[in-house]
Amino acid sequence: MSQKIQEAQGKLGVLLPGLGAVATTFIAGCLAMRKGIAEPIGSLTQTGTIRLGKRTDKRSPKINEFVSLAKLDDMVFGGWDIFPENTYEAAMKAGVLAPELLAQVKDEMEAISPWPAVFDQRYVKRLHGEHVKKGANWMELAEQLMEDIKTFQKDHGLARMVMVWCGSTEVFMKPGPAHQSLSAFEKAMRENDPSIAPSMVYAYAAIKLGIPYANGAPNLSADFPALVELAKETRTPLGGKDFKTGQTL
Repeated sequence: MSQKIQEAQGKLGVLLPGLGAVATTFIAGCLAMRKGIAEPIGSLTQTGTIRLGKRTDKRSPKINEFVSLAKLDDMVFGGWDIFPENTYEAAMKAGVLAPELLAQVKDEMEAISPWPAVFDQRYVKRLHGEHVKKGANWMELAEQLMEDIKTFQKDHGLARMVMVWCGSTEVFMKPGPAHQSLSAFEKAMRENDPSIAPSMVYAYAAIKLGIPYANGAPNLSADFPALVELAKETRTPLGGKDFKTGQTL
């Protein structure tokens, strides 16, 4: 059975919950590569190859030549954080990349400021931030996220989007009754059930809008029956279970 892969056309919005060290390094790296001042070392999409046929056929084109992927110039970044600093300020504070490199993408990074985040200190106990959303329950907060996303898409004329969780790892949680079906999950969101964590609210908002969601942390986020059910309904890809601490997507 063959499947047609849709052409990557228009701008791609990259939504990043958590604009800290991981996300700002990613953004700065992409911007630096656009300017030709950095190489895509370690990037599967930019340097990886795919084998076609037998090994003896010696047919291994680059992945981005074989599959239609968004170009770096077509990527637009946006995200949420519990601190209000723009991505240049956050990257300087994180200290991952050299200031000399960041200076060359300063203007672009200063233009990216976070939207107020969905946050609850019960799930990340060592963080204290006040740049956060207010809402009556998890569902109301999810609706606020969806409004952020729709506005971002409209403002930048985006053809499609993807969300990658880059926030801090949340507390360990096992799937419970609220995670077993979509109806139970949505009921739990309206009732502010403590078994719903902020990353799940982001995942729900993305999947509800048909936006692919990847989890960059090891905590429970979208890998349970309720959100898998929603993903099937909206035909939305899910992926990932931690890339921040070593286990890649």
